[in-house]
Amino acid sequence: MTESLAALRGLTPGVLAILVRRGADFAAAEDAVQDALVEALRVWADEPPRDPKGWLITVAWRRFLDAARADTARRRREDLVDREPPSGPAASADDTLWLHFLCAHPSLTPASAVALTLRAVGGLTTRQIADAYLVPEATMAQRISRAKRTVSGVRLDQPGDVATVLRVLYLVFNEGYTGDVDLATEAIRLTRQLAAAVDHPEVAGLLALMLLHHARRAARTTSDGSLVPLADQDRERWDTAMIAEGVAILQLALSRDRLGEFQAQAAVAALHADARTAAETDWVQIVEWYDELVRLTGNPVVRLNRAVAVGEADGPHAGLAALAEVDPSLPRHTAAAAYLHEKAGDRIKAAELYAVAARRSSNLAERNHLTRQAARLHSTGSQSRP
Repeated sequence: MTESLAALRGLTPGVLAILVRRGADFAAAEDAVQDALVEALRVWADEPPRDPKGWLITVAWRRFLDAARADTARRRREDLVDREPPSGPAASADDTLWLHFLCAHPSLTPASAVALTLRAVGGLTTRQIADAYLVPEATMAQRISRAKRTVSGVRLDQPGDVATVLRVLYLVFNEGYTGDVDLATEAIRLTRQLAAAVDHPEVAGLLALMLLHHARRAARTTSDGSLVPLADQDRERWDTAMIAEGVAILQLALSRDRLGEFQAQAAVAALHADARTAAETDWVQIVEWYDELVRLTGNPVVRLNRAVAVGEADGPHAGLAALAEVDPSLPRHTAAAAYLHEKAGDRIKAAELYAVAARRSSNLAERNHLTRQAARLHSTGSQSRP
């Protein structure tokens, strides 16, 4: 049953895109596709079709037409009743790409774009998405309904913005794992799907970045959920096959000489993955890649990460000087300052900053980690006094 569900979810975006292209309102088309998926689960076990996608298109289209006939406000669609599905295989890659663009339309908020992408492209249920984002199902249903209404009248006459789609997928990936849906894995699946539909180095860059980060997942936390900093992770637990795949994808993308921010981020991740120990990390190259990221984005968070890398490459005082040029109101600025002060030997200042950073953190695991760091330095500081 799990394999059947996964296969159906893979077909969902192509089927939905075809219905919308034929003139179906997005919300009505999505409802029709969901009805077709339910019917597929009921009948395929006994008699699987030779052309699963064609079967879904036919059933979903009929469901849509039935609903259209029953709705007097949609009488204008009656001229579509006799239209047959086009002969030959459907252009699934083009349809998938088109649907990604629609779900990441600029008229949607990032939260709505993420929810609609997971629903329409990912094939997740509203309850699964709500559980993943820790909100009530009714709240998520309203969010998705509003998003459907927003894009119902949209017709993509011009190519969509790949960068917007990538940011939506990156937002999904960064949610990680909550509830019964692994959003990091789902984001990788959707990005692979996008990479198959469009030849773009930044799509490859994002896929490489996701794989390289995801490869370290097993080593990021202890059995009780405590965070393990990168330098302290057991590198034997990293997924070497996933790292190799990510590096290969990144190298091919970089060879096209069209550098973008996701490729640069992936290059930083690859340098971390390449080091057999934390001490062997090539921090000089990492600083160079952060310089590229600053040039590409001007992002203050990138400047913050660069300051920490400078502290590793050129010493903690150089890192603190770089950090002084970064907005101190940024999340994790205080934690970065604490780390660099500790490296500089100022344990008392570092302990104070770790405690402040812990109070400001909204993430429980991060807050506990910072609290432990402060307690550790307070303890060693007390022991060192005469």
